[in-house]
Amino acid sequence: QVQLVESGGGFVQPGDSLRLSCVASGRTFRHKMGWFRQAPGKEREFVSALWPDNGTIVFADSVKGRFTMSRGDAGNTIYLQMNSLQPEDTGVYYCAAGPISTVSVRTPRAYSYWGQGTQVTVSS
Repeated sequence: QVQLVESGGGFVQPGDSLRLSCVASGRTFRHKMGWFRQAPGKEREFVSALWPDNGTIVFADSVKGRFTMSRGDAGNTIYLQMNSLQPEDTGVYYCAAGPISTVSVRTPRAYSYWGQGTQVTVSS
């Protein structure tokens, strides 16, 4: 069984930065890892994903150039570095893990395991 625990959310002003962490327990070294976010009244939205084999990372167009994703040396922690945050980045951010499949990494159904989420609020 895989468990994911996010941390690092908070209340920041536009232009600020935050780094989210996701600690995974269980066998995730062969899973793809993803970050999603959900704003009130909206569907869960893809943010970024990382492949375990070659380390390829993809981003949503809305965060490209501002967000980076990485994996810790121990392999059980992934990070989402968020720079130049804007009010539209507000939402609950979720970490997700799932086996490699043909389902697009940009869709929630590609992931089998989810964390509880961490709130990010960007406001002046």
